[in-house]
Amino acid sequence: MRVLLTGSSGWLGRYLAPRLAAAGHEVVGLDPAPGEHTDVLGSVADRALIDRVFADHGIEAVVHSGALHKPDIVRYPAQAFVDVNVTGTLNLLEAAVAAGHDRLVFTSTTSLMITEAIRAGRGGGAIKAAWLDESFGPLEPRNIYGVTKRSAEQLCHLYHAQHGMAVMVLRTGRFFPEEDDTHRHLDGLNIKANEFLGRRLTVEDAADAHVVALARAAEIGFGTFILAAPTPFAREEAEELLRDARSVIARHYPDAAELYARAGWTLPDHIDRVYDSGHAERVLGFRCRTDFAAVLNALRTGADLPFEHDPTYASPLL
Repeated sequence: MRVLLTGSSGWLGRYLAPRLAAAGHEVVGLDPAPGEHTDVLGSVADRALIDRVFADHGIEAVVHSGALHKPDIVRYPAQAFVDVNVTGTLNLLEAAVAAGHDRLVFTSTTSLMITEAIRAGRGGGAIKAAWLDESFGPLEPRNIYGVTKRSAEQLCHLYHAQHGMAVMVLRTGRFFPEEDDTHRHLDGLNIKANEFLGRRLTVEDAADAHVVALARAAEIGFGTFILAAPTPFAREEAEELLRDARSVIARHYPDAAELYARAGWTLPDHIDRVYDSGHAERVLGFRCRTDFAAVLNALRTGADLPFEHDPTYASPLL
């Protein structure tokens, strides 16, 4: 298929474009910033441009990974988030319907699931880690990023219901390479490693999931899928995870504390949320390859860590 890939110059786009091509698709990259995989410079908020791209390139399907993200909150006003994340998604949906498309893959975020209550350890109405799967709600995004991504998700569902277009909504966990923009209490590598226990995946796994979703979309019809490394924990451990995460980790990985000490790292003393990606495995047929065990194995053997870390990375400017 001739696939329009938005966000082709972004962190996910640079991994996704070659994977789509390897799967046999002809990829047309769209991004406001130049990049190796970007063919058209411009914004999804520009409806006239979107219509030209569809007509000029004979677009047959869309993978919509372009967006303003949480770190962009300090760089752009709220209106820019609405323009790109909401209006841009609407433009693509309308153009896809007009072109008679049968599928669209939308990159969403687990961030829209996080409320202040979850961050305080009260996500399930009790003092325990929040167990987050696709049934979790009500959703109360805490910033303009989450609000606009949730609005875009609802547009996707509306266009599936009204027009029958298959839409795969992929709520990705963390896969960014840069430092965390709110937590600096540990080394960046240490933070990322810890997050593989319940809220992170590699960018390679995120890209692979999009390729699978594109292939399965017409068969599934509509689906919302959380994407994160498989958690080793069980829902019944949620209370102890918040109270004494290290004891829970030790049960699953007896040598984790020793391996971390050797690396000069610190295991989390509490975990306030776990993203359960089981639905994606059961329905979409996708499971992330890299998990916390892979991180520990790299520490154990001296191999390279199985995830990217680049403190200097910044997403391309509009």
